[in-house]
Amino acid sequence: MSDLKTIETGPKSADVADGTMKNIDISEHDLELELALANYVPGSDAEKRLVRKMDLIMMPALWFMYILAYIDRQNIGNAKVAGMDEDLNLSDDQYAMLLSIFFIGYLICEVPSNMILTRSRPSFYLPGIMIIWGALCAVMSVVHNYQGMLALRFFLGAIEAGFFPGVLYLMTCWYKKAEIGKRFSIFFTASVCSGAMSGLLAGAITGNMEGVRGMRGWRWLYLIEGCCTIAMAICLKFILLDFPESSKRLSMEERQFAVIRMIHDRNTSVARQAIRLTHWQSFKAAVADPRTYLFIILFVMDLGSCTISYFIPTIVKSMGYTSVHAQYMTIPIWMVGAVFLVVLSYTADRTGDRRWHITGCLCLSFVCTLVCITVNNPKVLYAMLCFYIAGLYTALPLILNWTSEVISLPAEKRAVVVALVNSIGTLILE
Repeated sequence: MSDLKTIETGPKSADVADGTMKNIDISEHDLELELALANYVPGSDAEKRLVRKMDLIMMPALWFMYILAYIDRQNIGNAKVAGMDEDLNLSDDQYAMLLSIFFIGYLICEVPSNMILTRSRPSFYLPGIMIIWGALCAVMSVVHNYQGMLALRFFLGAIEAGFFPGVLYLMTCWYKKAEIGKRFSIFFTASVCSGAMSGLLAGAITGNMEGVRGMRGWRWLYLIEGCCTIAMAICLKFILLDFPESSKRLSMEERQFAVIRMIHDRNTSVARQAIRLTHWQSFKAAVADPRTYLFIILFVMDLGSCTISYFIPTIVKSMGYTSVHAQYMTIPIWMVGAVFLVVLSYTADRTGDRRWHITGCLCLSFVCTLVCITVNNPKVLYAMLCFYIAGLYTALPLILNWTSEVISLPAEKRAVVVALVNSIGTLILE
């Protein structure tokens, strides 16, 4: 196979289309890719080896990154149960504002961040923003007033905004339509498992570190979890893959194979795959596509109910548990959701269906809501809470996966659409 050092995803906007040597090189390379595409055989042993390698390198790294991202976002609920609201003299309205301000920062920065990612190296960009949000989380341990916590929550949202849509875009650059569903759902189990892990860590930290060196347990919670995030980000810088045409962790042959199989999967040509849009062009293409707004509506229907995750420790505590026991009792709720997510994402990929899987999940959550407003038995309420979370959190990745499948090219447009669906959904929610 040819030397992939000359591979480009397409002519840059500054290229001169008048027959220069640079354009001749790109044209010759396109002909070579077309020949390789004609000889491509899906499901070969070589392709299976490549996919296994991609899985082993990328999936565990992204999964642990999302675990920490979600823990650092959600630990405010655990901190509240551990006494943060009393120490900072927070009213109910102020606590609600601390939750909302995160999403305001998230909204502002989500689309620009995904635009930057398309022109940068994921192995630098994603760990870089992870180090910053980990530092912000750690600094929350020394905050002594509402205003300071409000500012940190805003910047935490602004920095974390680049992670989730960035990962979805990165995965759609590497995996075929028949591969992406279960892998993205496995990645998304991190958000569900993080709820269980957050409760486990919060119970251990706030229960054992209360008063150590004169610090409250909730302050240790922020400090320890923030430092863990920074340490993990430094390690992942040396693990993550970049884009298929430029990732240095693969051989030249593997990079070319990765490019060819994605061109074949999208049933397109090398020339169309090579189209590159500027930031403004990709934004205009995304907002002009009516399908974007249909996916926004669907996403809002699901996302609107997911903020309950911030109140789960408080809800469980209201069932009669102590503060520490309530932290641990959140674990089964998230584990049920994780099982649902893995099983239904597998069946969605096997059947090629997204629509009815999403419909079923949202209907399940709706039924659980009806039961909760008519029953007062704590055991029944706890069980319904488990299935309510399972339905909501299983539908979310299926919706975003469906979005990336329907609007797949150009790649820059896909990146903006995914970010818009996520960010505008958050705006309407707030």
